[in-house]
Amino acid sequence: MTGSLVSPAMRAWVRGLATPIATGLGRLGLTPNGLTVIGFLGTAAAAYAAANQAWAVAGVLVLVFGIFDLFDGTLARATGKVTTFGAFLDSTLDRAGEAIVYLGVIWACVGAGHTQGAIAAGSAMAAAFMVSYVRAKAESLGYAPGSGMMNVGLAPREVRIVILVVAMLLTGANGGVGGGIQLLVLKTIDLPFGLWIQSNAGMAFLTIGLGLITILATITAIQRILVVRAQAKEG
Repeated sequence: MTGSLVSPAMRAWVRGLATPIATGLGRLGLTPNGLTVIGFLGTAAAAYAAANQAWAVAGVLVLVFGIFDLFDGTLARATGKVTTFGAFLDSTLDRAGEAIVYLGVIWACVGAGHTQGAIAAGSAMAAAFMVSYVRAKAESLGYAPGSGMMNVGLAPREVRIVILVVAMLLTGANGGVGGGIQLLVLKTIDLPFGLWIQSNAGMAFLTIGLGLITILATITAIQRILVVRAQAKEG
């Protein structure tokens, strides 16, 4: 029940790749906290792109600045500048960035009359926040100390980012969510004048992606709750 789609070995490998880039940014005069703020601003740009239905741009920005989020902590560790405030700022802006991206998606869906997409985005945001809250509360109470809770659950933040990026790119490649409802006339022998209603493909990809995030994030939160429950019994 505790397995994650992102293993500790994979995390270590990715951090190894990020170290030279992070230290290079440090040599340019950027601080870990500065990188945290830049990452947040980049995520805000992604939210703006999503709100304006520039789905491909939004997807690329979410991916780029999702990766960029590695650099602040990596630089802090590499330069010995790990601080409590830095960890607090990073966690806070991560949550704020995640929220505004979903709000951008909700804005676009509401504007296009895509109610299902707006509901799915709100559900995904709520489920994602539950994952983060359970981890923060568990660690504040002394359970799964260090980065232990990070390795619990199917869909940590990295997995959610990948799903969201794929959904955004597919949405952009299939007409966005502004196409409304398409009427498809089927001229066949059996149904010579059949009229069927077909959802815009972009809407479908976006809704499916957000629904997947909701389901996997909910499972992840439950997995983390069960880990805390087991540790509490042991204590």
